[in-house]
Amino acid sequence: MREFLTDLHIHTALSPCAAEAMTPANIIACAQLSGLDIIAITDHNASDNVAAVMEAAKGTTLTVFPGMEIETREEIHLIVLFGGLEEMSQWEHTIREYRPRRLNDEQKFGPQYIMNAAGNITGIKPEMLLMPLNCSLGYVTRQVRLLGGLCIASHVDRPAYSILSQLGFIPAELQLDAVEISRRVKGDPLWKTNTKFCGLTVVTASDAHTLEDLLEGPRTKFVLEAPTVAELRKALYDQEFRKVLF
Repeated sequence: MREFLTDLHIHTALSPCAAEAMTPANIIACAQLSGLDIIAITDHNASDNVAAVMEAAKGTTLTVFPGMEIETREEIHLIVLFGGLEEMSQWEHTIREYRPRRLNDEQKFGPQYIMNAAGNITGIKPEMLLMPLNCSLGYVTRQVRLLGGLCIASHVDRPAYSILSQLGFIPAELQLDAVEISRRVKGDPLWKTNTKFCGLTVVTASDAHTLEDLLEGPRTKFVLEAPTVAELRKALYDQEFRKVLF
């Protein structure tokens, strides 16, 4: 059992709001420079660059989790994490029919670059990613759980696109595994010291859209036996001596 420094919310240049410098190779280099052990790639409503980042991490000590930042019908952002590319592929298949039929406006929102491990642009995703999927919050959490994934409510302290800004509360029956607080909001000091909120473990991450975001943090430490999603789940639920050091 040991401590793992994690950043579970990182965007690549696939997200139109992220910098073009957010290439797989640059992300891995900055993560290593920051002393991270585990990162998750969580582009908006898509995962086209996940495999490339995992490829770029080969030969390093860094573990990369496949993930996505989902926007639900209610305009709520959720981080979903999976144990491997097979589960990620199944998730892509699950949400395919719920994607909006609208093309991205590069002039207004920015390009959506698909890249290889070296950072070369291999394509541009045409579908607009900065739009809600046509599926509910409850549907997303249920389907993620069926695939063995984790579901974390993104930046719950932000005034937009969070479960609290949109609903005002966290439904007790919702299958969330944790809540994330934001690096960009200076809120109630209680956010900085409380390890639980509505019974859910509190984590934090960079929500990196630039390399500077990634280098500057923040991060969360986990005590785990191995860098796996299954171990993360145990830590979030304080099981078998796994824990979150907030």
